[in-house]
Amino acid sequence: METQYHRPASVAEAAKLLAGEARLLAGGQSLVAAIKLGLASPSSLVDLRGIAGLDGIRVDAQRVSVGAMATHASVAASKEVARAIPALAQLAAGIGDRQVRACGTIGGSLANNDPAACYPAAVLGLGASVQTDQRQIAADDFFLGMFETALRPSEIITAVHFPIPERAAYEKFHQPASRFSLVGVMVAKTGGGVRVAVTGAGSCVFRCKALEVALTRKFAPESCDGVPVDASGLNDDLHGSAAYRAHLIPVLAKRAVARALG
Repeated sequence: METQYHRPASVAEAAKLLAGEARLLAGGQSLVAAIKLGLASPSSLVDLRGIAGLDGIRVDAQRVSVGAMATHASVAASKEVARAIPALAQLAAGIGDRQVRACGTIGGSLANNDPAACYPAAVLGLGASVQTDQRQIAADDFFLGMFETALRPSEIITAVHFPIPERAAYEKFHQPASRFSLVGVMVAKTGGGVRVAVTGAGSCVFRCKALEVALTRKFAPESCDGVPVDASGLNDDLHGSAAYRAHLIPVLAKRAVARALG
């Protein structure tokens, strides 16, 4: 069966094309590789790159809004993002290699929800909301499991809204070959409390409540010392055992807090 290719000019037009085994094409960094490996065989590809305005970045006093088609490189290079949420620009600058950053998009990354991707940690850690063509989804409700999100089959991410935190930082221990996160930790001190999001360690990004409690008492690097992290259910593979990943989480959180405090 031949795969049909569509390049719609609007989100509404793209939504109408989503039927059967159709797949959205954003940066293509994951989907194209899956197709080449025979892991995906979409009936049609709906390319979002022809839709004007989906790659915009807007910053105001309360939040940073990043269009779904904004590349990692554009987020990393944005001076406005760097001023408002330095941790977000820093995280984007550390994703993959130069080619991945030039092509990959925030919307594509979130829709794919790879267990070791960096952006899910930013979205969950900063308490962002995912804007689609149908609704807004809070970060705590968006990530459901390995490669699974709350998105409906016909739903298209259009932007991500990040509230500006008091302080935040991201620390990543990456797998050298892929540069995916063996463990990545985003720590954010917000008006609603401290949030700690972990990627790479489990089947899906998650919040570490024990570290959040410790850092709420005192937002300081030493507060992470001795905080126990349960290794059960964490990833255990040739790159690192579950116990190793559990050990890395408070270590990286401590570094993130130190970076956030400057």
